[in-house]
Amino acid sequence: MELTRRQILIGAAAASLPLLLAGCGFAPPATTSGGGATGSGGSGATGTLTFTTWGTDAELAGFKSAIDRFQQANAGATVSLNSVPYGQMFTNIDAQLQAGNPPDIFRVPYYTFGSYAGRDQLLDLSSYLPAGFSDAFTPAAWAAVQNRKTPYGVPHHTDTSVILYNRAALETAGITSIPTTLDDAWSWDEFGSVLQKLRGSLPADKYPYAANWQGNGVTRWLSWLFESDGAFLNDDLVTPAIDSDAGRKAVDYTKNFFSSNFVPQNNSVKSTTLASDIWYAQTSAMVSAGAFLVPDATSTLDFEWGATFSPRNVRSAGDFGGNALVATKATANPELASAFLQFVTQEEEMRQFCAGASLLPTRADLTASGIDFAVRPELSPVFVGQASSVQAKDSGQVTSPSMSKIITVLQDQLEQAFVGGQSTSDTLAAMTSGIAAATAGS
Repeated sequence: MELTRRQILIGAAAASLPLLLAGCGFAPPATTSGGGATGSGGSGATGTLTFTTWGTDAELAGFKSAIDRFQQANAGATVSLNSVPYGQMFTNIDAQLQAGNPPDIFRVPYYTFGSYAGRDQLLDLSSYLPAGFSDAFTPAAWAAVQNRKTPYGVPHHTDTSVILYNRAALETAGITSIPTTLDDAWSWDEFGSVLQKLRGSLPADKYPYAANWQGNGVTRWLSWLFESDGAFLNDDLVTPAIDSDAGRKAVDYTKNFFSSNFVPQNNSVKSTTLASDIWYAQTSAMVSAGAFLVPDATSTLDFEWGATFSPRNVRSAGDFGGNALVATKATANPELASAFLQFVTQEEEMRQFCAGASLLPTRADLTASGIDFAVRPELSPVFVGQASSVQAKDSGQVTSPSMSKIITVLQDQLEQAFVGGQSTSDTLAAMTSGIAAATAGS
């Protein structure tokens, strides 16, 4: 939901999945009072915080439970939860920030985080977090909440895409060896062979695969770039780096999905049809999907399905989905806000939230030990293993302050490459100039 990943799903097309959102009001922040929050547990933190988020029923239940425990541990503290539909979330947040009355805390996708931090709208947490706090998280997760090496949020959870497959369709095509570890994931060549076998066994109106790169989910296409050990920004997060051998390989390989009839034409970047809908309708034998789909797939699908790791090229990689929690710079109680952010990212709090909502942890200890999803727990190691392939240099690029503009560049150029007949060289050249324009002044 995780949006890039979750944004589209909870938008207008969400009617195809039973993701029910609670509430639609948007109350102004309550008056806060000073407090002496010095820790993340029962520290005697006092005052009132407003917390705005969107979420599935499972996510909202997780937040409510965490708030209850925080308030029990801090008898003088109150956290007022305001849940809104995703489609309204950031229009309202932006309006409140401009008006000077934002919530104390809100939830934000990593690919949007950089724009708020870059505009100096978030609380610099440097002086509120204890020494060594960052050590609790994976390098990729901690990099995702940095702006110019300063933390402006906490990485609450992540999500990444793996391959969900229709077991019967693969068996009919003679594909019986499914990778069970990250190291054994199909190479690009092997994945190409799998797609060819499926194409040969499926009827003309069925397809081997559907990619989940629609809308803002276009950031998931970057996984193919990262798998070739490429980048779209240099280390300065300003200079374009996509016109490279890795960039050419990524564009060429994914263009081939369309020219070889491996995916339907409505699986393009700007399509209004979600990849998950294609798979749910059994129009494709495989789909790239995040862990957040697991509960709904389990309750609605009437065929046997499993999960395996995304293909690898030079290395394994994954899209860094999920969301951070941030405090606004305007909060009247930064100590209490920091105490709450620390509390919800404790080991047991994160374990309960991620297990209940089928999301992935950002803490290094939970990534190492693993978690069990409440639904289809046997699939947890696939998603957690795939998430471990995300590197800090990947997630750090996705949280660039210019990412919202870069997303538009990727959408426009990949659409032209996939279904508009644009050459790979022209695509990379246009991406380079578009990214340069997006980062100008950064």
